[in-house]
Amino acid sequence: MVLNEWFWWDRLWLPRPVMWADLQDSEGRDYARVSHLYITLPVAVLLLAIFKNQGEGVAMVKHLVSLESPECALYWTSRIKTLDWSERQVKRWFRSQRNQDRPGLLKKFKEASWRLAFYLCSCFGGVLALYDKPWFYDLREVWAGFPKQSLLDSQYWYYIIEMSFYGSLLFRVAADVKRKDFKEQLVHHWATLTLLSFSWCANYIRIGTLVMLVHDTSDVLLEVRESDKQ
Repeated sequence: MVLNEWFWWDRLWLPRPVMWADLQDSEGRDYARVSHLYITLPVAVLLLAIFKNQGEGVAMVKHLVSLESPECALYWTSRIKTLDWSERQVKRWFRSQRNQDRPGLLKKFKEASWRLAFYLCSCFGGVLALYDKPWFYDLREVWAGFPKQSLLDSQYWYYIIEMSFYGSLLFRVAADVKRKDFKEQLVHHWATLTLLSFSWCANYIRIGTLVMLVHDTSDVLLEVRESDKQ
């Protein structure tokens, strides 16, 4: 109990003279609550399910264009013969193409394409949530009335979906293809989730939404590069 009171000490989270009692829902104002974050768990599970279905769809498309397909193999065999290649050259070419479809590469492709799809949707959703807000154009508005800033529905869902996504990445990190930057990736996911939770609890919602938009925009470029490598 003492630890809980110390953790939620007003001076640790809020500027003077504001106290938690001042951030109670009233007069049409709604404020961020820790209890709001419980929904991130089922949403994270939903995102994991979407990732699984998306991955199966990518695998199906990959198989249809794969050289394992008899029709495709027959077509390319006829084309290669017109190039006057030897049997050894043909086998070497087929082997190199099969190696491109090995499970590791396909799995990396699914993971990178899923993250890219999310970041693109997140950027689009972030712009929709912020384009009509004054703090999107004037950063001084970010702190107007802070911390007594009412929570908007668009901000709520923007935060919930972002936090759920990073929660789902943490759930999947052990199952994903292990990358060279595995440790850095793990720290990144934990740090992002922790910072989002802190900004939510301390009602840094406005600045948090701007940071998320910039963060996801840069991640789009990173995932495009990652997808090109596959």
